Amino acid sequence: MIVDRQGRRFRNLRVSLTAACNYACTYCVPDGKRLVAAQDELPAETLARGVAYLIDAAGIERVRITGGEPLVSPRLQSFLAAMAGLRLADLTLTTNGQLLARKLPLLQAAGIRRLNVSLDTLDPLAFRRIARGGDLATVLDGMEQASAQGMAIKVNMVPMRGQNLDQVLPLLEYCLERGFELRFIELMRMGHLAGAGQAFTQQFVGLDEILGLIGRHYAFRRVEAPADATALRYEVPGTGRFGVIANESEPFCRACSRLRLSSTGWLHGCLSSGSRHFVGDLLQQPRHLALPALQRILVKALADKQELAFAGGVTVMKVIGG
Repeated sequence: MIVDRQGRRFRNLRVSLTAACNYACTYCVPDGKRLVAAQDELPAETLARGVAYLIDAAGIERVRITGGEPLVSPRLQSFLAAMAGLRLADLTLTTNGQLLARKLPLLQAAGIRRLNVSLDTLDPLAFRRIARGGDLATVLDGMEQASAQGMAIKVNMVPMRGQNLDQVLPLLEYCLERGFELRFIELMRMGHLAGAGQAFTQQFVGLDEILGLIGRHYAFRRVEAPADATALRYEVPGTGRFGVIANESEPFCRACSRLRLSSTGWLHGCLSSGSRHFVGDLLQQPRHLALPALQRILVKALADKQELAFAGGVTVMKVIGG
């Protein structure tokens, strides 16, 4: 097991199945162009072998499949099949929900029982303006079908001033009524929003303001969350829960246990670091040769983590997943 001086180790792995996405969200890509799959994306079997190796080399316990948008990837079915039988406490998937209803039988067959759905508004016009793609009604229908089939759903919303701040309460009410857990995610200094530029500062909405808006209509209290959780968790008594990923207001770097594997074979130990480590070649090697080299790389990736707080990064979030 690889542990740093703060006691952190890698427990949670995000696997970006593809960089391609059928959306072009304003906080992710600046020019409105949808991201496409990289020419050198690894085969599904190789990525799944990477997961298996990282379970052994780092002690990975939980995996979340991300993108881009994983449901657009032709590798999805093969990857899920290759993941069968791995020693994991949890396998989840993050999606924008546009293809959810269509892919639901495949996800169920693979044993996925929890989903994170990115949804920033219930207003159809605002939805098209922010996502620059897709259809709101299709997403909502997919979520309803998944819920009816027994899947637990978390909804991820990025509140932005001038974009969707008026949707904080409607979206919370929508989720509470359906038993979904809404996660408000503070805007991140990623990609074209890196640094303290005008675009970031004008749109950023912090923890105190989010809780203030909610407090006008709901009584709530903070409840305990796992030690390495990214979200602060709150309970609306007798109704449900919501969370806030307050990467700016209340950073969680001291306890971060996340590692990211890109679709092209790069390991990212920290979203706020410009460092990345290529392991695509190692994933082609037999286990007994790959693991020692992989562990040496993991020591470097763990050292990339910030000591205290997220400082921003130039990497486009959609390339390596949330």
